[in-house]
This record gives sequence, structure tokens and C-alpha cells, in this order.
Amino acid sequence: MVNTEYVKGLEIVHEYVKNEGLRKHMYCVSEAMRQYAKKYGEDEDKWALVGLLHDFDWEIHPNAEEHPIKGSEILKEKGYDEEIRRAILSHADYTGVTRDSLMEKVLFACDELSGFIVACALVQPSKKLSDVKLESVKKKMKKKEFARNVNREDITKGAEELGVPLDEHIEFVMNALNGISDKLGM
Repeated sequence: MVNTEYVKGLEIVHEYVKNEGLRKHMYCVSEAMRQYAKKYGEDEDKWALVGLLHDFDWEIHPNAEEHPIKGSEILKEKGYDEEIRRAILSHADYTGVTRDSLMEKVLFACDELSGFIVACALVQPSKKLSDVKLESVKKKMKKKEFARNVNREDITKGAEELGVPLDEHIEFVMNALNGISDKLGM
């Protein structure tokens, strides 16, 4: 059965996000969120929607003064509830919105890590997510010049806030992303 809220979220993504790499990042975070929701017995569609929409305004508001604050205002106008908007606001420390719910913590934990895992896959000769190994991810996390825009502190902080060992969290997100590797062309 097709979830109409998720389809509506995809329409928003396609309206506001033209960069295919950013769209793929949002699909990755969405899938990691869906898998964590399944693990914790939470609402998979709602969590996936939060992951999908978390960066939808980045191209029109690519700075800390506006993203995701202005995006939250757009989502409010489109009828999204406080829980979804709050989770999205909480993924950026600079908004001052604390991460209190499990959904908020999972979003923060999956955001930077998803991008980092994709970067690890793109340097593989095959460019396949299935070829990325835990040890490779951990080794690359120590190399500051690799994927330098990814905040390693946020990756470790995300796992800590979630109360999950870093290795376990990395493996979980890698497995989640492998589940959509065809959609990502990886």
C-alpha cells in the first residue's frame, strides 16, 4: 500500500531539491530512519518521512541562519505537525532545539553517517555500497582529508545519544543503505 504522506513528501523534495546527490542523501537518511523505526517498533512511515524531508530546504536556504528553520515554516504552511517539524529542527545543533524523542535522536545519528557511508562507497572501484566494510569506514573516519565536509564528531555523538555502540550503528546504517542500493544506482 502506498503511503500518501510519503508520496506528498517526495513531491516536496522534487519541488525544492534539484541536486540529485542531495536527493539521494535524503533517500538514504529516510531508509536508515525507516529501518530504525522497524527495529524499535515505531511508525516506519513517519520516521521515513522525517528522514526524507530533513534537508529539503538546503538548496534555497544553504546556511545556518535559515536551514532548517525556514524549511520548518514551509512545512508548517503545508500542514505538517509539530512532531515532524521539531524532529527536523533538532537535527541541526545550532537551532537550539534539543533532541528529546527517539525519532529525533535517530535522525541526528543517521544524517552525517549516511553521507559518509555513501562517500566511502564512491571511492570503491565498484562504487557499490555492498563493498563498503566497517573497518574501511572506521579507517576513513580518521582521515580528515576524506569527505572533509562530514562532521565526524556528529557521527560519534549521534551513536552516543542513541545509546548504541558506534560499530553497531555504522553496520546498521550500512545494511539499511544496502537495501536501497538499486534506487541509488550503487
